[in-house]
Amino acid sequence: MKGYEVGDSIRGHRIIAEARKISDPLVIVKSGRHKAQRIVLTENAFAIIDRKGLWCGKQ
Repeated sequence: MKGYEVGDSIRGHRIIAEARKISDPLVIVKSGRHKAQRIVLTENAFAIIDRKGLWCGKQ
């Protein structure tokens, strides 16, 4: 499995994540009326991109 550095991020249409501890959802403001939710995964957290978004280009 490839390792990642602190501060790296992943982006996709649908991301599946697993962890031993999950924080309560926190509502954050994205722009104007648009809202989003943020959660923090701790202790053995793992995430995969299940479906890539249309705006995710090749890198």
